[in-house]
Amino acid sequence: MRNILYVALAVSLATICGATQAQSYPTKPIRLIVPFAPGGTSEVLGRIIAQKMSEHLGQQIVVDTRPGASGGLGTTLTANATPDGYTLLFTSLSPIVINVSVQKGKLPYDPEKDLAPISVITKVPSVFAVQADFPHRTVKDLIAFAKANPGKLSYGSSGTGSVNHLIVELFKSAAGIEMLHVPFKGAGQGLIALRSKEINMISAAPPAVLPHIRSGVFRAIAVSSATRSPALPDTPSISESGILGFDVSAWYCLMGPAGIPRPIIDKVRSTLVKTITTAPVSEHLIAQGAAPAPTTPEELAKLINGDLKRWAKAVEVAGLKR
Repeated sequence: MRNILYVALAVSLATICGATQAQSYPTKPIRLIVPFAPGGTSEVLGRIIAQKMSEHLGQQIVVDTRPGASGGLGTTLTANATPDGYTLLFTSLSPIVINVSVQKGKLPYDPEKDLAPISVITKVPSVFAVQADFPHRTVKDLIAFAKANPGKLSYGSSGTGSVNHLIVELFKSAAGIEMLHVPFKGAGQGLIALRSKEINMISAAPPAVLPHIRSGVFRAIAVSSATRSPALPDTPSISESGILGFDVSAWYCLMGPAGIPRPIIDKVRSTLVKTITTAPVSEHLIAQGAAPAPTTPEELAKLINGDLKRWAKAVEVAGLKR
């Protein structure tokens, strides 16, 4: 009985301490780790959101890009950080669910145990983009050429095992074609390579590639979601282009190291939701093809658990299991 009372008292004190911390939080700048190179979707969206969240919280949020190991480096730094709310992670699903299958048993963190879910930020398709003068105008044209010329078409992604890499691998499998994968250290490098015609196509999220499409340098030939993206209403989905039922998208989220007091998580989440669902940030995200899609921490945890299984199959298709 006495032990039960001690446990209850300890829980109560922890709750009170967490609530007290949340009232004054934050009292210093917050580090927002983006585990990918500058120029990619995570960095682009991270800076947009961090600026407005800084205003709401009254403290600067410093974006710290830490690329490496398909997002694993920055994610490991987050998992090992002090769980006080002053280190947060803005990431795609790649280091959270895909790396678990790619580096089975070798990952230095467990996304379900070492990280605290806060909220999904947005869900986006992959855009298949080519040079404006690329001779193949549609997905059907691309498939026909690839079947007649196996391995002659190349595509770039933000890295081996990245979500955009796996989406093309799933597309290749469904279409029965071969294309050469050229991995880059972030979408920014891939965009440069496409611009200089070192590769034929890139698979990237809308925020990274839309400026180049709107400027007329690139042309979008398809999106990987079941329906068209509102940001690219004239670009067909892969499904409507002949690969019926193809529907694969990525999500981006905010997390922190496990152990952050719940009142601080709630304060960060409420500030995030306010930021991404009100103008001007909400309008900017929608224009970037990344409509806000906030969740509760519990909903994000459930999404992660389900996608660990779903993306394991994609990793197998791509032949990436180590």
